[in-house]
Amino acid sequence: MSNLTRRNFVEIAGAAAAGLCLGGCSGGSSSTEKTDGGSTATSDKVGASEELIKAAQDEGTLVVYGSCEEDYLAAACDHFKELYGIDVQYQRLSTGEVQAKIEEENGNPSGDVWFGGTTDPYNVAASEGLLEAYAATNASHITKDKYKDADGYWYGIYTGLLGIMYNKDELSRLNLDAPADFKDLTDEKYKGLIWSSNYNTAGTAKLIINTAIQKYGHDEGIKWLVDLDKNVAVYTKSGSGPSKNIGTGECTIGLGFLHDGIYQIVDNGYENIALVVPSSGTSCEVGATAIFKGCKHENAAKLWIEYALSPECVELAAKNGSYQFLVIDNAEQPAIATEFGLDPDNVMDYDFEDAKNNIKTYVEEVMTALNGGDDRFKTE
Repeated sequence: MSNLTRRNFVEIAGAAAAGLCLGGCSGGSSSTEKTDGGSTATSDKVGASEELIKAAQDEGTLVVYGSCEEDYLAAACDHFKELYGIDVQYQRLSTGEVQAKIEEENGNPSGDVWFGGTTDPYNVAASEGLLEAYAATNASHITKDKYKDADGYWYGIYTGLLGIMYNKDELSRLNLDAPADFKDLTDEKYKGLIWSSNYNTAGTAKLIINTAIQKYGHDEGIKWLVDLDKNVAVYTKSGSGPSKNIGTGECTIGLGFLHDGIYQIVDNGYENIALVVPSSGTSCEVGATAIFKGCKHENAAKLWIEYALSPECVELAAKNGSYQFLVIDNAEQPAIATEFGLDPDNVMDYDFEDAKNNIKTYVEEVMTALNGGDDRFKTE
């Protein structure tokens, strides 16, 4: 078991930050690019062309649905407005909520772009023709093919590890040892102590389903989820919900992304939280951004994608409590994620295509196996 706690962060953060910059570590600067006609057009520090910037500014407005945490969403939207003078309206919704909203709007979206949140719901939306493909210039900085959709329907901006978090004080009080792996969570000694997230509303929960099925096989994966359910006290609407209740002791063991646990430890001071990278291996999310097909501010949406794939945007994450690893090569990585022992390459070989093609069916199968769910499944 990797039981990860905060250790000597202040002493080593500077050294770690110096060593973790992928590429040039540039925050962006003015540059030039060749247009199709052979002439030279200047671009800003985001890397967007003057032509795109002007067209976006002429539209004057951008509507963002964000599935990352509220602080990061607000900072990213405020900085976009600061850079370009474009009015940004934003709303924080879980990925499942965004998916349901744009499915209901069916090609006439009230939003322009989607920002943050794991990609399983993005893939469903893309397969339903609800996302707009865009060949982003700044996609050249994405470090791995798995961090972007092959057809340009979404682009990754960060990646984070799925894992286990627990309240050290509560487990000690109950005289229980900590779980070391996913399979440990089905032990009856943890009955009523575990929080997870709602399979219908949270992208995190969809990743949990895919991880279980890919680790254990289809039937055994669903059986594990049914066995886990016997110990679950609450399924929160959002994937970060369990982490927010561990430090207070309301939740003893939480299943979710470990960077959310880091936020609770570092920013909220809950030193009683411990993090566990499951011993048999775990999966990672790819947090993404995308354009809604039929959006009302197409050029502002394209400018947002270029911005979201630049250090100007992604480096705001760690400054606002979001400690995921970044997936572009010219941004500075959050030193604290590595200080806690997390490694974005230490993950299972996740089958993104299987997840993309089957997650809707898997959710239906799991909820059927759970008799449709009950009042533990929160939607607020």
